[in-house]
Amino acid sequence: MGTFSIAIHGGAGTLVKGMMTPELETKYREALKQALDTGYNILQNGGTAIDAVEIAVKHLEDSPLFNAGRGSVFTAEETHEMDASIMDGQTLNAGAVSLITGIKNPISLARDVMEKSEHVFLAGEGAMTFAKELNYILEDANYFYDDLRHKQWLEIKDTDSFQLDHSLKKDSKFGTVGAVACDQEGNIAAATSTGGMTNKKWGRVGDSPMIGAGNYANNKTCAVSCTGSGEFFIRGVVAYDVSCLMEHRGMSLEDASNEVINKRILEIGGDGGLIAVDSKGNIAMPFNTEGMYRASKSSSGVEEVSIYK
Repeated sequence: MGTFSIAIHGGAGTLVKGMMTPELETKYREALKQALDTGYNILQNGGTAIDAVEIAVKHLEDSPLFNAGRGSVFTAEETHEMDASIMDGQTLNAGAVSLITGIKNPISLARDVMEKSEHVFLAGEGAMTFAKELNYILEDANYFYDDLRHKQWLEIKDTDSFQLDHSLKKDSKFGTVGAVACDQEGNIAAATSTGGMTNKKWGRVGDSPMIGAGNYANNKTCAVSCTGSGEFFIRGVVAYDVSCLMEHRGMSLEDASNEVINKRILEIGGDGGLIAVDSKGNIAMPFNTEGMYRASKSSSGVEEVSIYK
């Protein structure tokens, strides 16, 4: 049995330190710790990496603190459009959904796409039809309503502005959620879920549901979940780029992750971070923003719950 481990993130870019009250910081740390422990317990009991990342992300989706599931931001139409993806490093099977509404746990629907359809990526009405055929219960809009999210939207509604959760334009910064894990068999998996950007229009889709951009897993290299300026992460094919550097340049997980986040993505004007794990249970969590909500735990005894650098 090798080292098993899990890492999670709740988005890159954080509340400016002056605005982060001790009470709020405690809430974030507790939410991260609970999600981390839930996923880790699966691994500790011999469960699979894919089960661990799904349950950890579901935990984060259920919290209004993060921009995914219940805490999703508002679109220009004052609705919620959620995206999610999941990938199994052992088989390279993957599932993703985009532009879905009313689904409490988008990550579970993404997994169902992977396991119960012949496809990888379903979007919009088609994804919703698929969910209804699987008897998903649709939550009403009140479930996803959050005062702070609504205020964020009211500040820029009826304008052409949009708001990335971690951007410097506003002090209210949150983000995408994700998890990566390595189980006792050395299999790895990645999961990512998001509510997108405040005031987004025209069915905008970011990197989170895109395999290779915001999410990727391959036992030969690594499992990666990204958070940041999605347009740049798509252009940089960030999640796959880390894997590529490991496979073709022989880089370590740590070096490949740092090269992508602290050099390559910055060179094209993007910002954000990622969490990654390899099949030996090593973990990397680089970011180039003020902070990244993150946590990790390994059977080698390492445990971390952090927000700032």
